[in-house]
Amino acid sequence: MLYRKYRPQTFTEIVGQEHVVRTLQGALESGRVGHAYLFTGSRGTGKTSLARVFAKALNCAKKNANEPCNNCHTCISANQGNLLDLIEIDAASNRGIDEIRNLKDSALVAAPSGGYKVFIIDEVHMLTKDAFNALLKILEEPPAHVIFILATTEPHKILPTVLSRVQRFDFKRLNQSQISEKLKMMARKEEIKIDDEAVRTIAISADGALRDAEVALSKIQASTESAKAISVDDVNEILGLASHRYYP
Repeated sequence: MLYRKYRPQTFTEIVGQEHVVRTLQGALESGRVGHAYLFTGSRGTGKTSLARVFAKALNCAKKNANEPCNNCHTCISANQGNLLDLIEIDAASNRGIDEIRNLKDSALVAAPSGGYKVFIIDEVHMLTKDAFNALLKILEEPPAHVIFILATTEPHKILPTVLSRVQRFDFKRLNQSQISEKLKMMARKEEIKIDDEAVRTIAISADGALRDAEVALSKIQASTESAKAISVDDVNEILGLASHRYYP
């Protein structure tokens, strides 16, 4: 899938969330890194991608202008998905108190690299009440080497006591221009022939979610002949969209 192949690996590759990137880079530069963050926003806006880049930058051996180098052992391991200092948990399928207790036990153990141990908890709003209470105890007195990054599309479901202990960042829906530029870059690298109106149609249909647009481009690429230039009519047919000709 194209969205996995072109997942951002540096802060500069993050699209549309400059306000969050600037704050995180400032924290890295000053050394005032918080122990818990909450990334909230609609699906496909880059929450998990930015969390991974931030986690990588925290332990990168060769930081350059607060960007992970992507060449050191830490960065390479993170890009390959086997960095021991980075633990990702899907709260949708690991939502009970036992999972959070296991997390707490893991948090008490120092990071293998001697740096930060970063826990990314995705869909954190899916945790049970007991699990939230257990998580709260860790957030109240976290070990110095541990950083939590919570990600959610539904912050209103998180306990107020948890919200009061995290730095919250609200991710924006991406605009049509931002999505179109990313799609055009991917099309150039993949040698996909697609006209600008077709790209614009994909961007509009994504409703601010870059990942949805990238998945749609993958679907369209798989459904068309490689030698054929993809038109807006092809996009409408494959994605089941109504042409702009039929509405004002």
